Amino acid sequence: MASGWAPDGAVQDQIDDTVRDGILRARARMNAGPGEIHCVECGEEIPEARRAALPGVRTCVACQSARDKRPSAFGINRRGSKDSQLK
Repeated sequence: MASGWAPDGAVQDQIDDTVRDGILRARARMNAGPGEIHCVECGEEIPEARRAALPGVRTCVACQSARDKRPSAFGINRRGSKDSQLK
């Protein structure tokens, strides 16, 4: 049950928007187009099996692992926040 200005299902709508934003962010980071034979960061050859498994791959396993460990910042979903509606 919603209260105040929020309609019924507002919490679920906010959760759905957050999940949808996460999916779109992940898809935007996915490689597209032709891949590389050599890693764009270290220059080592990317194994054929990796290139076949991940079309569009641009980094070797070691460099991609290092990239994945870096923190990624993203905004907070404020679509359902009353504060954002008041401004």
